Amino acid sequence: MSSDDEALIDSAIFQEPSGYYPPPKLATFESWTLQSGETLRLRLVGHNPLWGHHLWNGAQVVTDYLYDHKESLVRGRDVLELGAGAGLPSIAAAIWGAKNVVVTDYPDEDLVENMMINVDAATDVFPSSSSIIAVQVSSSGTLNAYGLGRLKAIVSRDMSGAPMPNLFLQICRLVVHAALMSTIQATLSRSPDAKALVFFTPYTPWKFDKDMAFFDLARQGGFEVNQVVKRVMDKVMFKDDRGDELLRRTVFGYELSWNELDV
Repeated sequence: MSSDDEALIDSAIFQEPSGYYPPPKLATFESWTLQSGETLRLRLVGHNPLWGHHLWNGAQVVTDYLYDHKESLVRGRDVLELGAGAGLPSIAAAIWGAKNVVVTDYPDEDLVENMMINVDAATDVFPSSSSIIAVQVSSSGTLNAYGLGRLKAIVSRDMSGAPMPNLFLQICRLVVHAALMSTIQATLSRSPDAKALVFFTPYTPWKFDKDMAFFDLARQGGFEVNQVVKRVMDKVMFKDDRGDELLRRTVFGYELSWNELDV
């Protein structure tokens, strides 16, 4: 047997047969009608390790909250959203008159591209006064020094020189408290009307106290914290999860603003 034949045999041993791996999951679409009447056809990635292939309950609830407060929270404001997934709240904010919107998520190529697709698909319903871009601002799961620097450059370029966003949106599983807190402190405009909205569901109910510890950290970090939403959804997002089902169906929403003494 020649050496070439031996190489072919060796390579065949380690080659998976056709159909061994499941095919990649295809993108899905979900229609969502805003309270203002527009119907969005949102594209969801086929699969994402951080569940970006779902339209999160928190995204739905914060979108409704923005509509109810669009005059005070959205119109004419500069908006930054982290953990955006399909980008529903950001797209809605642009439709309702936000001046500039930056929508971001975990640095997954498919996820970031998907946000861009959804933004492009909604272009026709954006008012001419609104600008929205989808970007990857970090090479890690949180905004590190590189990410913050790039974000500030984006803000300077695409938010008409505004100092920093005055509405910050985070729809999340509260797992990286310090990183989230430092990101809000570094990006939220230091003005009395600037707001950070943090909406979450305790998907690990036995750690609910640890989730809530984030807001103690926010108070220590110079913020006034007010609960603005508590909505029980019709069903859980992840039916196979364990723990208190009522908590897993509940979306909690908090509004953070700078303490007067710290402005």
